Amino acid sequence: MAAGHSPRLRSTATHNAMSEVWTVGRLLQWTTEYFKQHGADTPRLDAEVLLAEALGCQRIDLYTAYESIPSQEQRAVFREMVRRRAAGTPVAYLTGRREFYSLSFRVTPAVLIPRPETELLVVALLDLARQRAGGAEVRIADVGTGSGIIAVCAAKHLPAARVTAIDISPQALEVARSNALEHGVAERIELVCSDLFQSVPAEQTFDFVVSNPPYVGSQHADAVSPEVRQHEPPVALFAGPRGTEVIQRLIPQAAERLAAGGYLLIEVSPMIHDAAQAMLQSDGRFDVAPTLKDFARLPRVLQARRR
Repeated sequence: MAAGHSPRLRSTATHNAMSEVWTVGRLLQWTTEYFKQHGADTPRLDAEVLLAEALGCQRIDLYTAYESIPSQEQRAVFREMVRRRAAGTPVAYLTGRREFYSLSFRVTPAVLIPRPETELLVVALLDLARQRAGGAEVRIADVGTGSGIIAVCAAKHLPAARVTAIDISPQALEVARSNALEHGVAERIELVCSDLFQSVPAEQTFDFVVSNPPYVGSQHADAVSPEVRQHEPPVALFAGPRGTEVIQRLIPQAAERLAAGGYLLIEVSPMIHDAAQAMLQSDGRFDVAPTLKDFARLPRVLQARRR
């Protein structure tokens, strides 16, 4: 919290004209207003998530604890998180967690913070994989796995899945490893440090290649919020001047690694959708399906079947 504006939090119940009792409810009210003044998109949610973290409880528990008074130590932890949040640090990096597809994942500044749009990619993968006959093993490559959210969700919901989770960043792979272990699927996820398929054995083929690659063009960097630009890893955000550079390399490599009838699924930005779809069509080895649209009705997931 900014100097001169931080509330003097007190643990005593004494309330007079010169002091306030900083209950859970009062802390939430004050912090919500403070975050509003600093331009937060979700000030109340941010306040609740951070206070729950400081108190070591679930957000829902706050609603039955409005009159309780956090300890001095808890308030000190909360103050520091509020200060960092007001300075722009994303909430997920402060708590070290983010929910995705109804699962909780560890995140660090080495990985992108999972976004709701990527759940559409997971849904598409699970739907197509479940259409496969019988209980045969499903071989999946998650290219650019980051925190491992796609790989873990696939292994969690597809008991016959074997996932190869690929990332160029060793630090990201360590985060993915911890998430795979936490969710009990590490034995079915192979982690590979590689630039796309470069270090994956040439003979290894897959039924699905899925990817949420870097797809922001440096020419569109101003469209990315300052908070994201300043705190999330650039290697996972920016693909090059146009934003299609990684996808342009991924498509032919995926065509080489997919078994006949296998699927390529790629999350894209609406800004580069048409260019990326044209790359798929011009490859000549895919039957391109209609692009899936997100909740905002924007094109989000490219789909193509290997001939």
